[in-house]
Amino acid sequence: MPLWSLHGNGRTVEPGKVVAPGERLNWPATIAIGAQHVIAMFGATFLVPVLTGFPVSTTLLFSGIGTILFLLITRNKLPSYLGSSFAFIAPVTAATASAGMGSALAGIVAVGVLLAAVGFIVQFAGLGWIDRLMPPVVAGAIVALIGFNLAPVAWTNFQQQPTTATITLAAVVLFSVLFRGFLGRISIFLGVIVGYAAALIFQEVDFTAVAEAAWLGFPEFHIADFGKPGTWSAIAMFLPVVLVLIAENVGHVRGVATMTDPSANEHTGRALIADGAATTLAGFFGGSGTTTYGENIGVMAATRVYSTAAYWVAGIVAILLAMSPKIGAIFNSIPPGVLGGVTTALYGLIGIIGIKIWVDNRVDFSRPVNQYTGAVALVIAIAGFTMQWGDFQLGAIVVGSAAALLIYHLGNAIARWRRTGADDGGPIPAVGPLGGDPVG
Repeated sequence: MPLWSLHGNGRTVEPGKVVAPGERLNWPATIAIGAQHVIAMFGATFLVPVLTGFPVSTTLLFSGIGTILFLLITRNKLPSYLGSSFAFIAPVTAATASAGMGSALAGIVAVGVLLAAVGFIVQFAGLGWIDRLMPPVVAGAIVALIGFNLAPVAWTNFQQQPTTATITLAAVVLFSVLFRGFLGRISIFLGVIVGYAAALIFQEVDFTAVAEAAWLGFPEFHIADFGKPGTWSAIAMFLPVVLVLIAENVGHVRGVATMTDPSANEHTGRALIADGAATTLAGFFGGSGTTTYGENIGVMAATRVYSTAAYWVAGIVAILLAMSPKIGAIFNSIPPGVLGGVTTALYGLIGIIGIKIWVDNRVDFSRPVNQYTGAVALVIAIAGFTMQWGDFQLGAIVVGSAAALLIYHLGNAIARWRRTGADDGGPIPAVGPLGGDPVG
């Protein structure tokens, strides 16, 4: 029995239909769509290692391997590309600066293992406990604080080459506003190209490493180091990323289920296990942590092709691209001004995604417990709060995430206790600081 049945005539998508995960168009069309998925993921996937100092070729390699691993673990029933997750940028940057790349990789491995463990639990127990642990107000706060915590990094790069950075930022914004569909979804990639061209004109690009790099060769591997001093403090900074990856994977599966077959939701646990396995493998050998990609979801929505065959093509192409050190050197030559411009938009967008979770779920900010859940977490992240005991340090992301979880759950526990009238037989009215309703 073939892995994929042929959809219709194999050349076009029938009116009102979609190409299901177990179907495919003819191979030329499938290869073309797979190549389009590579283009869609490329801008974001290469940007993460460039920003964190990881080898680009290694990240591409494990992105491709991770995608194929995802398809195998989900039994070829969930179409997805696993690209570099932006949620790792902040903890990787902090961990690399304080304890080195080996410790940062250990943090990525820890996230992967924990995510896979959550996947096994979801596979047997369902998703209800995640919804209770991380309701929209908490999920939005954690996603938002990861983006806003990176604001000083963007400014550091921006001010080194402000003219190039401004051109890059303007290009990203213009492309996203002017274009719809596929071009709009790759506006960050297009902005990098425009910024790089400006940097070439201003003679800000150093091609020395590009000239010395070979056209063909294996990527550069690094090994996760769990024994280095400071590693366990670094790992703590990564743990909130698990919550982001859960939200991204669950959202991806639900999106596919809506467009194809509701039974796809049954594979949510496997999706989490697969992403966890891919992230663990990447972390052990020098790649960035992975996640499902919104860019590729957009390609599926535009083409109505949800065939997993296209993702096998995309994964194989990514692996082949990783075998060229010269390609990696070209991306590593991107100057600070371009990075500063693009990350000003990118980090802000990560924050806005968190706020969008609040809006989409109609979070009631007239409730003080919701107000403080978001407010305290964001200020901790933006200001860079830390907590330290001897050599063990918790960074702003983990402190802010812990604050969001603690404030929400403790606040609601108190509200429930007050509603029982445990103090004097009845609840005490309270007015929120922004003129809202009583707590609870």
